[in-house]
Amino acid sequence: MREADDEDALDVRELLPIEGGTWGGLLFDNPRIGLPPALTWSFRFPFKEVARDYGSSRIFLDIDWLPLLSASWRSMTGQAVRGAGEPAESSVYFFQHHQYDLIDLEIVEQRDLWLHARATLTGDLDGLGMDPVTADGWLRFGGIRVYLSDTTSAESALARLQAVTATEGLSYSPSPNSPSFLFKATDS
Repeated sequence: MREADDEDALDVRELLPIEGGTWGGLLFDNPRIGLPPALTWSFRFPFKEVARDYGSSRIFLDIDWLPLLSASWRSMTGQAVRGAGEPAESSVYFFQHHQYDLIDLEIVEQRDLWLHARATLTGDLDGLGMDPVTADGWLRFGGIRVYLSDTTSAESALARLQAVTATEGLSYSPSPNSPSFLFKATDS
């Protein structure tokens, strides 16, 4: 565990929210380690860049791999988790990722592609020096990525995605040289 030097430590007063937050889904599996296909969600809350003598860093509160039961990209309002840990991951990016142990997340409101979300991370595993860390903001939908070991076409990726969530309003968005398939909102 790395403890931040006092003069370099990030202070909660430096966490100034900015626009540009995102959210999206990932349908993923890894049969080599016994991980079955699962739809998980990611949320990124950006903060204003912070400067130190040796450089500057953008700040992000990131939540990844978060399962939300019965969630659909079109109806996220009311989804909430308290004290979520693995398989979900959370971190604050400040020159590098600083992991946190537990996640509280609430989807307060949804307006088409935008979510109003609130998150609190606790359990500062890497010694960033802030516990808890909170974020509250409007995040824009970036799509749902399908990355399954046995899926080799956009058509089969869409069929697999339809088996776990509603796909109305999504269309395939080609990603050159990518083994995954991204489905974005048709009106994005």
